[in-house]
Amino acid sequence: MADGDDRQATFGSDGSLETDTTPDATGDNDFGEPKEPNETDGGYSRYAVSSLLQKAVRRSDEEVAAWAAWELARSGYAWNLWDRLTLYVVEDLRAGSDVALAIERYEELATERWEPAEWKGRLCAIHAALAAARAQSSREAPNADEYFRTVADVRAEARERGEEPAHDFPVGDFEPGGEFDAIFDGHTGEGSKLGRDTRFFKTRGARVGPEGEGEHSARWQRLAMLLDDENDYSAAELDRAVEPVDPDDPWREPETVGADAEEDESDRDDEIGDPHGSLSDFSS
Repeated sequence: MADGDDRQATFGSDGSLETDTTPDATGDNDFGEPKEPNETDGGYSRYAVSSLLQKAVRRSDEEVAAWAAWELARSGYAWNLWDRLTLYVVEDLRAGSDVALAIERYEELATERWEPAEWKGRLCAIHAALAAARAQSSREAPNADEYFRTVADVRAEARERGEEPAHDFPVGDFEPGGEFDAIFDGHTGEGSKLGRDTRFFKTRGARVGPEGEGEHSARWQRLAMLLDDENDYSAAELDRAVEPVDPDDPWREPETVGADAEEDESDRDDEIGDPHGSLSDFSS
């Protein structure tokens, strides 16, 4: 790389070329020699160390990840380290990992409270790298992004040819009565035209799962429905509202519950009972 051209070539998920302009390296390396542009204190290319850090996180190699983070931090490339670690959270770790918050906190300590290249800053760098390496690795988000993007191209090309696409999105068509019928509640134009009101939402649109509602939530849902002055829900509808969805087919609905299966007022009062009574009286 020529002097004065300190740009790192990387490729985005769409294959486009991206560059990062980097600050000039300063100081001497471990051997007492002036550092070349993008050289670490140990005499390595920071690009190689940065790539090593990512692969170590991806392969859960804690020691190598810790060293790479330390090398970047002590060499004056903490800005590169924290930028990369933040990227790894969304590129190389499983969705839902709380390590994202831990890494953000370590970065805050290293860069706002302490000096990034000093002892405390280096400890934060090591902690963050270890946290990332110990988290569950997965490239599910980049893989999903690339797959969905490719399918979008396939669909568009097939339409241009007047053909059905060989691959399609996992949702098919959206229409009332179809697989995703539950989405057309009163909050959508289609559902509003069909007269789908609170009853539809409670017994279809608001269902959760496959774990189902917790004990408190199920009781509150049933009580709210029983105390509703505008709708008289049948026992079957009360059960359905808190029934978990099928883990193997989350969009399948139970058999249609008729609204005419009404209970008389005495049965309704018995069902309500004491609103402060046992939770088990209203659990699913």
